[in-house]
Amino acid sequence: MKINLNQTNLKISAGCVKQFPRDPVPQIAFSGRSNVGKSSLINCLLGRKSLARVSATPGKTVTVNFYDVDRKLYLVDLPGYGYAKRSRDNQRVWSEVTDSYFSANPNRDLLRLVIQLVDSRVGPTDDDTMMMQWMLDSGIPFVVVATKTDKLKKTEKEAFLKDLKDNFFHDVEIPVVLFSSVTGDGRQALWDIISDAVDKT
Repeated sequence: MKINLNQTNLKISAGCVKQFPRDPVPQIAFSGRSNVGKSSLINCLLGRKSLARVSATPGKTVTVNFYDVDRKLYLVDLPGYGYAKRSRDNQRVWSEVTDSYFSANPNRDLLRLVIQLVDSRVGPTDDDTMMMQWMLDSGIPFVVVATKTDKLKKTEKEAFLKDLKDNFFHDVEIPVVLFSSVTGDGRQALWDIISDAVDKT
């Protein structure tokens, strides 16, 4: 897949299904808890500094952000989950918006892959585990991206990968990418996975 990253923009921050784009192009969604580094990762992938804005208040954003990449691909930033201080009303809105992306998205058949972010320093939280199990049960293809790996030593990275395999993916093959938005490690590997997912269409 050849794309021009200079031709990238925020198409829309959608707060409800009727605002979701109808363009017939593949979608790659990004899922993860609040403060896991989704915005930083998206900016790194796109070679931008601040296209995806890092919220000053974790858990505040409850919109689905669609980034149009060269009119050939949407990178879809789903609201972060698992923020303890999120109000009950805010949690309800988050659930409705996120659920609607998977259940009522008019272009649901164009979702090619979910990038599931996990903080490499923390490991999968209960919310991460629930999300991954739901995708496994629903047959939604996904890969795991371990963020903030620049903060880990080599042995810690190896331990993280072993823990995932032993406790979560012992009977399935799920790709895992070690990623750092600071150093760019894992950027090309993740783009290769995204390209393969899109090219299969």
